[in-house]
Amino acid sequence: MRNKGSILHSEIILGAGCFWCTQAVFDEIKGVVYTEVGYMGGKPNPSYESVVNGDGNIEITKIVYDQKEITLEKILEVFLKMHDPTSIDKQGADEGIQYRSVIFYQDETQLKIISDFLQKAQQNYEKTLATQVLKAKKYYKGEDYHQKYFKNNPDQAYCRFVIEPKIKKIKTCI
Repeated sequence: MRNKGSILHSEIILGAGCFWCTQAVFDEIKGVVYTEVGYMGGKPNPSYESVVNGDGNIEITKIVYDQKEITLEKILEVFLKMHDPTSIDKQGADEGIQYRSVIFYQDETQLKIISDFLQKAQQNYEKTLATQVLKAKKYYKGEDYHQKYFKNNPDQAYCRFVIEPKIKKIKTCI
């Protein structure tokens, strides 16, 4: 947690398939003050190429939010709605361990909130939630060309056909 004057910022790290999608969705959420894409969970010093080739890292999005404007539970609600949390290592056409559904927690307080939330959320799914809950490890910032990919490439086919529908879906839910 970071205290910037009267604003109390907290951080959560999420993997929900392609990190371009996750960042684009959370950039639309009121109370989210910063997002950044990167990698976590595998071999040290990853690059996009090493992640795609199975180095064990996951495409993740670091989300910094203002606790006075949005709760961790609301962020988790958006997270579950924006992807299929019952799918193992696959989201849409994106397949591989780098696309797994995962929440990296920072401390025991976050772990409790996340665990309680997922236990309640499971009641809304016929299939078992595949979302992993793991202690945050060393974070590696993604390459510059991946940052704000949707914002910088709105006419790219993947952005129009995969990311835009996710954003529209989330906007109807928040």
